[in-house]
Amino acid sequence: MSSPRHFLTLEDFSEDQLRNMLAVANELKARTKRGERDELLRHKVLAMIFEKQSTRTRVSFDVGMRQLGGETMFLSGDSMQLAREETLADTARVMSRYVDAIMIRILDHDDLLDLAGASDIPVINGLTRRAHPCQVMADIQTFEEHRGSIKGATVAWVGDANNVLASWVHASKLFGTRFRIACPDEYGPDQALLADIREAGAHVTLGEDPHEAVKDADLIITDTWVSMGDTDVSDRRKTLKPYRVDTNLMGLADKDALFMHCLPAHRGDEVTDEVIDGPQSVVFDEAENRLHAQKAILCYCFGIDTV
Repeated sequence: MSSPRHFLTLEDFSEDQLRNMLAVANELKARTKRGERDELLRHKVLAMIFEKQSTRTRVSFDVGMRQLGGETMFLSGDSMQLAREETLADTARVMSRYVDAIMIRILDHDDLLDLAGASDIPVINGLTRRAHPCQVMADIQTFEEHRGSIKGATVAWVGDANNVLASWVHASKLFGTRFRIACPDEYGPDQALLADIREAGAHVTLGEDPHEAVKDADLIITDTWVSMGDTDVSDRRKTLKPYRVDTNLMGLADKDALFMHCLPAHRGDEVTDEVIDGPQSVVFDEAENRLHAQKAILCYCFGIDTV
């Protein structure tokens, strides 16, 4: 039996492989807009396991699988035997005999790797603390729809270090972008992410000044200051206040710069209403493209490289 095609982190792929997935995403999106429906995954079943709450990941994978002719099964971690300490490896071995692929949102990245290592079927990373590759694939698709190739573009991240930032570090090296990070030291990258940043070389720069990071940038990205599991809410808000994306900060970027946020947004914290609802914001195009990018990822995992 050949090894399953997992989608765990962008680091596992070449630019050509990811470019091919984006091309499939664009074609599937065009077909959807024309009212066409494909049966590429007919009779396939995707199990969706969620340790934490989800809106966009759950709905986009569910709808995407259905649009490709397949079916889905929603499972929460506390409703499975995982809650009674069944191992992830045993869970993977059992699920491999029931369904055709697994998409999982689980905070511990090592748990994801344990599940994938024991699975005979494809496993897709719907989010871990370390990486959110599905989100960044949708981000790149969105940027290129509006501005053309992202190669050589300057992308600025403003806020704390998290899983989306980590996947952007991986993407920047692969796609040839200049990625500037502005994080307060208190909420900066951990040692593993710092190693990834060093490995990315000139593609990625790390600092604390948001004004310097966004200067003449083609894209500004931020994310919620309080992620799942964070308890230091008041401290985070106080420390991160200078990193709020408002019209003044956007004004330092290129005049045609785009604004992105993976959502959900806490308006008034990391971004103001004027920016997220403004003409440079593409956050809802970005959210829509989660559907189309993930359909392409599903196709890849099932061995479909062209449509």
